[in-house]
Amino acid sequence: MALLRRGLVGEPVRILQENLGVTADGIFGKATEAALIDYQKANGLSPDGIAGPDTFHAMGLYELILLHRPIRGNLVRRLQEGLGIGADGVFGPGTEKAVKQFQESNGIEATGQAGPETLRHIAGFEFFTPEKIEAALVTENTPNIDESGIEQVKVSEEAPPQQESLASYAANQAVDAATLIGRSIWSTVRSIF
Repeated sequence: MALLRRGLVGEPVRILQENLGVTADGIFGKATEAALIDYQKANGLSPDGIAGPDTFHAMGLYELILLHRPIRGNLVRRLQEGLGIGADGVFGPGTEKAVKQFQESNGIEATGQAGPETLRHIAGFEFFTPEKIEAALVTENTPNIDESGIEQVKVSEEAPPQQESLASYAANQAVDAATLIGRSIWSTVRSIF
């Protein structure tokens, strides 16, 4: 997942909220969506309330950029140009294959997804500094998201009833932070609906 939208919880949401100037609780609710739409309108982006690579780039949140199938946009086009393949701005099977080949030839784990570690090696992505690459990883200093407010968010956003209780959901979704050290902060994102 490389898109942030209402109903998601995690470190990337918290980072987005900090930059939007809303309560940074890591829970993407109505206030975050409204602030994001306002930001998108003010900055010539599609005001859809969904934060993706082009929004992250405009905000300078390079650590949140993760390009993969089926994402589209200007950064995908830039990636394709940097890889020397047809640049239509759509991350499809051909782009995924080219990314995997690039990763293999550069000693990077060949996932077919282009995150900060991959993009820093591609022309046109010079804004990926070592600090941004480090910020894209879960470390022992990455804050845990307090999910105690999820019940309130679910009720206030009139989410459809769930089969599983919130406590059961939280227990099933709990992630041992120690196992995530060194992995992408995207691994912390979960859905609350």
